Amino acid sequence: MASVDSTGSSVSGRRRSGDLLHAGLVVALLLGIWSVGGLEVSTGKVSSVKAMNGSTVLLPCTYSSCIGIKNLYFNWHYNDNGTMQKLCEAEIPLEGVEPRVSVYHERVEFVGSSKSNNISILLWNITFEDQGEYICFARNPKEKNRNHSAIFTLIVVDQMKEVDNTLTVIIVSVLGGVIGLVIIVMVIKALVVHFLLKGDEKNKECLVSSSGNDNTENGLSGAKTDNKGTPKA
Repeated sequence: MASVDSTGSSVSGRRRSGDLLHAGLVVALLLGIWSVGGLEVSTGKVSSVKAMNGSTVLLPCTYSSCIGIKNLYFNWHYNDNGTMQKLCEAEIPLEGVEPRVSVYHERVEFVGSSKSNNISILLWNITFEDQGEYICFARNPKEKNRNHSAIFTLIVVDQMKEVDNTLTVIIVSVLGGVIGLVIIVMVIKALVVHFLLKGDEKNKECLVSSSGNDNTENGLSGAKTDNKGTPKA
C-alpha cells in the first residue's frame, strides 16, 4: 500500500508541476503580447519645429494600441521652466467616438480625430514665450492604465533663414558643363571616324580602278607587241 501511495503522490506532483509550467507560459505569453501591443503616443519622425513669431503651428500627436482602447484619457502640457501648464484634456470612450475636449488655453485648438487616432492641437499666434517643450500624454484603462508620453519642441524665430543654394547651383552647372562637353567630344569623334572611313573607302576604290586600268593597258601593249613580232607567211 505504501508503494501505491508513493506512486500516486509522485504522479500528482508531476501534474502540479506541469500545470504550474503551463500557467507560467500563459502568463509570460500574455505579458509579451501586452508589452508588444501596448499603448504608444508619437509626435512623428520630427520631434521639433521652427516657426515664425506670430504664426500658427501644429503640435502633432497620434496614439496606437494593438488591443484597442476604452476610455482613453489624453492631455497636452507645456513645460514652462519646470512648471507644467495643462493646455487641454479629454477622454475617448471608444474607437471612432469623438472626444469632448476641455481647452484651458485661449490660443489652443484641438484638431485631432479618434477616427485617425489623432490628438494633435493647433497653437495660434505664437510668441517667443511659447517656445519650449510640449508633452502629449495618454493613458489606456483597457491596458491596466498603461500610459505613454511624447515631447515636441517648438522653436520660435523672428524670421526664417533663406537656404543658400549657391554651392548647389555651382555644382549642378559644373556637372552639366562636363556632361555637355563629353557629349560634344563624342559627337565630334563619331563624325571624324565616319569621314575617315569614307576616305579609306574612296582610296580603296581608286586603287582598285587604277590597278584595273594598269592591267588593261599592260594587256593591250602586250597584244600589240605580239602582233608586230609575228612573221608574215
